[in-house]
Amino acid sequence: MDNIIGRVYEIERLTDYIHSDKAEFLVVYGRRRVGKTFLIKQFFKENFTFYLTGAENASKKQQLFNFTTALNKCSGKEFPPVDSWQKAFVQLENYIQSVKTRGRKVIFIDELPWLDNAKSGFLSAFEHFWNSYASSQKEIFLVACGSATSWIMNKIIRNRGGLHNRVTRQIFLQPFTLFETELFLKSKKIVLSRFQIAQCYMIMGGIPYYLEQLEKKYSLEQNIDILFFKKNSILRNEFSKIYSSLFKFPDKHMKIVEILAQKRKGLLREEIVKWSKIPDGGGLTTILEELELCGFINVNNHFSTANNNKFYQIIDFYSLFYIHFVKTGRVSDKNFWTNIINTPSHNAWAGFSFELLSQLHIDQIRKKLGISGVITYTSSWRCRDKDKGVQIDIIIDRNDHVINVCEVKFSRKEFVITKEYDKNLRNKVWTFAESTRTKKAVHTTMITTYGVKRNEYRNNIQSQVTLDDLFAF
Repeated sequence: MDNIIGRVYEIERLTDYIHSDKAEFLVVYGRRRVGKTFLIKQFFKENFTFYLTGAENASKKQQLFNFTTALNKCSGKEFPPVDSWQKAFVQLENYIQSVKTRGRKVIFIDELPWLDNAKSGFLSAFEHFWNSYASSQKEIFLVACGSATSWIMNKIIRNRGGLHNRVTRQIFLQPFTLFETELFLKSKKIVLSRFQIAQCYMIMGGIPYYLEQLEKKYSLEQNIDILFFKKNSILRNEFSKIYSSLFKFPDKHMKIVEILAQKRKGLLREEIVKWSKIPDGGGLTTILEELELCGFINVNNHFSTANNNKFYQIIDFYSLFYIHFVKTGRVSDKNFWTNIINTPSHNAWAGFSFELLSQLHIDQIRKKLGISGVITYTSSWRCRDKDKGVQIDIIIDRNDHVINVCEVKFSRKEFVITKEYDKNLRNKVWTFAESTRTKKAVHTTMITTYGVKRNEYRNNIQSQVTLDDLFAF
């Protein structure tokens, strides 16, 4: 496990699971490129009784050929080709029974959704294998992985048929945090300041595969130009591949993501219908749920209102960056990113992305505020009086009768609260308190890159969080 960066929580869980005294069926899911396969291979040191990975867009015949090939490789025997998944799993069962080694027998099936072709019979055969045999063998540890999170949830975890309540463990593998990203880059001998690491995160997110593409001999700006803006660069054409690999009909998914990328404050469901022209109904519900499950968007509750007032917001940094700067097709400068730094379009994107970065590191913010042990609820708020134009993106509603209204500002130096900004900020807090009629104390919290410069207005805020605080474990 020495090669695993971060993932402390996941390793602890895997360690507990592997030492249980019963058969285990573990499902590991998460966004494409997030490192699911790497985690499982490194944890088990590739010591699998059987290992099979599904092939994207392959026929049933090809998948079964791959199965037989994998079985022969793992067993050292020559199993005959089969023409059905039922026969394939009978072969697997016979092989497992022949293995006389003591301890866990780890069966790892990667990219499970890709094996389930239309009318292939895979899922029913898989169900039968687990229910009729594997679940009663306490030495078996079955691991199933897949990037098509919506398929995993609907077909496996929420299955209402033969696999109903059969999954014994599950791990939703999320992107690296800033803390883990810093560890990862250090392991690759890439020297960046925390400000630069944050900017890198705001472009790629904590996706290990993307971070792996960085080269230590180049600056961050040079790396971004090479990876995104050079002709035929590796991340330039990644966008459509991501969505096509996860969703059977990805056009509407991409359309919604592209709309949300242009709306900094997020959109209500009815606003998504208006801008996307996608009819409101079950189809839209499914698309939004799938995007959320796969980690592309987030559903942010509106403070003190009913559940139907939820904001949908993009949270995938790669998609956001791609839509803003790559998808336009107007970029022909191979040094585009180096040349755009500190321009209005760059600064607007940076402000948006830093807000998102802060929202995804709420645990670190709570730690800095000293409320890790306090029950809290995070939400956003938009004033019903649209003429006032007041919106708060991060509200931390605490069980100790305090509400933190968080103001997020991206800056290349200490942020200066001017007389005008102080007036606007106090008006925002007053409008929130007056409109929501909260009886709790309302504290103003500034979240900035380098802190707030000391002046006569700084005392009007109750607390502050800096970029360094977001790097906490």
